[in-house]
Amino acid sequence: MNPISRRQMLIRASVAGVGLAGLPAFLAACGGDDSSSSDSGSGETSKFTMQAAWVNDAEFMGYFIAMTNGYYAKEGMELNYLSGGPDVIPESSLLSGVSPLALTTPDSTINAIVNDGAPFVIVGAQYQKNPIGVISLKKNPINSPADLVGKTLAVPASNTLSVEAMLKLSGIDKGDVNIVPYAYDPTPLVKGEIDASIDFATNVPYTIEQAGEEATSFLLYDFGFTIFNDTVVVTKDALKNNRAEIVKFLRASRLGWEENFKDTTKYPPEFAETYFKGTGRTIENEVFFNGAQKPLMETAGGIFSMSEEAIEANLAALAEIGVKGTRDMFDTTLLEEI
Repeated sequence: MNPISRRQMLIRASVAGVGLAGLPAFLAACGGDDSSSSDSGSGETSKFTMQAAWVNDAEFMGYFIAMTNGYYAKEGMELNYLSGGPDVIPESSLLSGVSPLALTTPDSTINAIVNDGAPFVIVGAQYQKNPIGVISLKKNPINSPADLVGKTLAVPASNTLSVEAMLKLSGIDKGDVNIVPYAYDPTPLVKGEIDASIDFATNVPYTIEQAGEEATSFLLYDFGFTIFNDTVVVTKDALKNNRAEIVKFLRASRLGWEENFKDTTKYPPEFAETYFKGTGRTIENEVFFNGAQKPLMETAGGIFSMSEEAIEANLAALAEIGVKGTRDMFDTTLLEEI
């Protein structure tokens, strides 16, 4: 499997677990100030920084399109887009003042708020359904949690609690499933050494197809682990001091995503020599990814929407893995201003 095609769960697990253990001291050093990069001079273009969750791939198409098509410029903004990577923890970018806004996951954000006093607020959700899923081969399909009984499931350390929550919600004893480590490489699955793995359902099936097999998958979301992904997170200081810029960012970014989903095959080839250059992934992979993520993101309320029902479902799912958040950790009022 391509080394950069999967991914941030390891990084985010360190955040959701022990990775922010030093946060109290870090907060003290930073003074809790996010130092927004936005300069809201009247009538002039201001720079606004966002921290992405991972390296450039189709997961961030909407932002690339919004930059290319001038949607941020029309809002009087110049977007300073910071790619993520294996050494980038989005929450750290927020706390250090590198960026006033970051894409991350609700489990890591809420865990940091509850356990470390991080001054974070979730203001939007890119993925309504988290794309983490159970991947198997069509010739030996795993179509539901019940099919995992007596089978071998490869799970990254970062997703162990999520899988255990899904099994519990499905009435399955985790001891009835042979859970083994997973290194984000589908080769053991293709070779038949395991029955299924936990990975991004938007991406890994393509990799498996390139290896000569057909994949099938289901989302943890569809079996009880109902959390968002790529949540838009800001600090409380940014929300207070840069609210207008955050609203502009959300508005322009939504336009980028709406344009992207008109034809998911159009833009990836156009970015082959810019945003996707040097990633080690093919444009065909990005096209596959882009199409697969569309139904996980689109919602009646528009991209980034967070309905009360969805927020409640997130909180309930996170409680199953011991992350106990509250409604006030989500702020939907900015979306009302788009």
